Amino acid sequence: MDNNRKTAYQTLLDVESKKAYSNIALNHKIAVNKPSTPAFVRELVYGVLERKLTLDYYIDQLLTEGIDSLKTPEITILRMGIYQLGYMEKVPEYAAVSESVDLAKKYCKGRAGLINGVLREYQNKKIYLTLPARDEDEVKYLSIKYSYAPWIIELWLKYYNMSFVEQLLEAGNQTPPLTVRANWLKIRKEDLKKAFRERGFEVEDGKLAQNALNVKGSKVLDSELYRYGLFTPQDESSMLVSEKIGVKQGDLVIDVCAAPGGKTTAIAERMNNTGKIIASDIYRRKLDLVDKEAKRLGITNIETRSWDATRVDSTMVKKADRVLVDAPCSGLGVVRRKPEIKYRELSEDIMMMPKKQADILSASSSYVKPGGTLVYSTCTINPEENEKIIDQFLKRNRDFEKVERTLLLPNVNGTDGFFICVMKRNELME
Repeated sequence: MDNNRKTAYQTLLDVESKKAYSNIALNHKIAVNKPSTPAFVRELVYGVLERKLTLDYYIDQLLTEGIDSLKTPEITILRMGIYQLGYMEKVPEYAAVSESVDLAKKYCKGRAGLINGVLREYQNKKIYLTLPARDEDEVKYLSIKYSYAPWIIELWLKYYNMSFVEQLLEAGNQTPPLTVRANWLKIRKEDLKKAFRERGFEVEDGKLAQNALNVKGSKVLDSELYRYGLFTPQDESSMLVSEKIGVKQGDLVIDVCAAPGGKTTAIAERMNNTGKIIASDIYRRKLDLVDKEAKRLGITNIETRSWDATRVDSTMVKKADRVLVDAPCSGLGVVRRKPEIKYRELSEDIMMMPKKQADILSASSSYVKPGGTLVYSTCTINPEENEKIIDQFLKRNRDFEKVERTLLLPNVNGTDGFFICVMKRNELME
């Protein structure tokens, strides 16, 4: 059995059955199984996740009893097989079929014949398989073609025209570049660029953030450059938060939803290890990630603490120069990196997200001193979690004013979908 496909199968099964995050599950399985071609594994895993609804629609057409007659392991292997046959041109068809059958013999006892039959049927009929009729149900058509839960498409159609929504859906299925943030505490950006090139990596400057580099090559995170803390993987949209908050050396900064710490450490680097950042999160185990990352980067001005961000800490009222609220959100801006987000149901938790965000923003605003800065950010493309939250907050808090509001979109900016709003507390009003 091919270890690469075995690793991809185990990752996909964890995402499907255990609701694991794809990036975490994939990195874990690659570390454990040590496949010979990790790039192939990543392409297969993310490809299947990005096209899951499309693949399922085809599988359903190929089975007399429909896809509901299958168990999760069988569906997972069929998705992998059809994705290789339909989307991975460099994979020989015989290999896609035979390796899928080998997986079935191992993980779906007695069902190898079924797997073989469905994949052979796909080979014979793939040019005849069709998508739902667009003129009959446009949302269903878009849902199957681009593989998104229908409620996401309906949400975006409330705020954008059809052409723009299609561009947004397509952009969410693209593979993002690996972008890294140079650690100014340890190395200049130009020197890091040179170090990457000396090790055979392709590298170019980012387009939006000051210390962003786009890097191409395998095992970037296995290099000594990473171990020595010279850079951090981070999308440019996230890097912009640390720029727009406008920290100065010696500031007191409170980051109320800090874990896993990407923005926290970026702010610390810009402060040159001066002042103090209080990084809080409701879960202590997540804060351990912040502490670990700070140590790798050589950062000493971060203090982590467990705290519920919806509550006000009376000891910190009007003491902070800068407060960051990188709020929990629906995550619709990062589906390029976590495609499993596209299939979340419209749950009560998602519907209640704006209330939670508003509560966190309200509580956190009390920490900002007169003349200080408050930044609200999310990694979602949903005005109900972004613009509407800010409009509501400013209407209720006249001592704050909007300084700048930024919405980044993958189809426009080539970044993750991200919302950033910078506000200032009036010095004269109490």
